[in-house]
Amino acid sequence: MSTTQPGIADMERAIIDSHGAAFADFPAQPAPPPASDEPVYRAALAACSTLGFIAQDAECLARAWAAQTRRLGAFDAAHWPDAPQDFGLQPRPHANAFAPCPQALGLYAVLPDAAWVGRMARAGVPTVQLRYKSGDAAAIAREVRAAVEAVRGTPALLFINDHWREAIAAGAYGVHLGQEDLDALAPDDLERLRASGLRLGVSTHGYAEMLRADAARPSYIAMGAVFPTTLKKMATVPQGVARLAAYARLMRGYPQVAIGGIGLEQFAQVLATGVGSVAVVRAIVNAADPEAAAARLMAALGG
Repeated sequence: MSTTQPGIADMERAIIDSHGAAFADFPAQPAPPPASDEPVYRAALAACSTLGFIAQDAECLARAWAAQTRRLGAFDAAHWPDAPQDFGLQPRPHANAFAPCPQALGLYAVLPDAAWVGRMARAGVPTVQLRYKSGDAAAIAREVRAAVEAVRGTPALLFINDHWREAIAAGAYGVHLGQEDLDALAPDDLERLRASGLRLGVSTHGYAEMLRADAARPSYIAMGAVFPTTLKKMATVPQGVARLAAYARLMRGYPQVAIGGIGLEQFAQVLATGVGSVAVVRAIVNAADPEAAAARLMAALGG
């Protein structure tokens, strides 16, 4: 029997015992093959898989736990890794980063068309996103231009979902990209977007995606889906507030947006994680009185 195996098993159990309550809602996941024989790495890889983290995220956490142990000089099962350097995040301020945006973006309304964008901008919502779905390139360009015009004369910050070329052409404040959209950008396209001066927000659904987003040096990080949502098919399970709090600690140098199934009744627990902005869709679009709903949501955010 290996002399290191009892130590690995003991560390694995200590991590699970320390953090099992926080992640009790997540079913265990298959552990990926270990990429290192380092005992702390192997213990954390197994423990984080048992705690419900998918393979790519368990791998990120295992590497971070090993790095944390080397940095601190001792293994600490109770200290969930949250130091950016242990995950290999870039030192801040970033070199050649996207243009900055406010640290707290406030209420962030994700809206289906330019008419909704203008309506919520006039209602005082500080950050709005046009998420316009169409296969018609001309219609997309018209809607993006209309959204830019719709926020003119208001203080609202307008992000365009996906359609970054049209956003540049129309002079939007920023763009928001999902992981697949970000991965599909050629390096020259990413540099063109950065050079345009537009702000960039990136969706993330766990540790591995946060690390990929950080490599692009965006303006803000969106994290979710926090709760179940029927708006789109999600590749990952709802992350919940315990994971959101851990993500917020790690990405604390960024403006952060929590998104996914969040209504007024969940605002207090979401804000308690430390995020500075909450994105909503149905809480406004499906409300009987969208302006009144927006006012209540903004009040819950403190402004």
